Amino acid sequence: MIVLALLIGAAYVAANSLLPERHRRRVNAVVVAGAGAAYLSGGGLGPWEFAFTAVLTYVAYRGLDSWTYIGIAWLLHTAWDVVHHLNGNPIVPFAEHSSLGCAICDPVIAIWCFAGGPSVRAMPASLRGLVSGRAHRGRRRPEDSPAGA
Repeated sequence: MIVLALLIGAAYVAANSLLPERHRRRVNAVVVAGAGAAYLSGGGLGPWEFAFTAVLTYVAYRGLDSWTYIGIAWLLHTAWDVVHHLNGNPIVPFAEHSSLGCAICDPVIAIWCFAGGPSVRAMPASLRGLVSGRAHRGRRRPEDSPAGA
């Protein structure tokens, strides 16, 4: 299950990296907002389901202009998945460990978002930037270009 969840996260990243840059961030903000409502129809945490959805909707809205907020939203969803897994209310009612799988998958997407949501071809450079603290958060700035380029 762990490997499958990681592969699903990687497939999500690969598929989304095919979107044109000008749309990629906004599409991902809308997707994570929708993920925030995934437990509304029976998540089992009563009014907390609505509170979480409201918080995640706000963070996703901020993500319309910021990859960092989208990454934060995916990590918030990860935490909510863990709560649901421990509470015995899976995201897919007939799949007992679906919330745990989602909690494994979502951080893969969050890491990609914190790297600036790059295309798969630009991924190695973006991940190096994330590790060094110079992740690409939008348009390239002249100071981000390699010397002499």
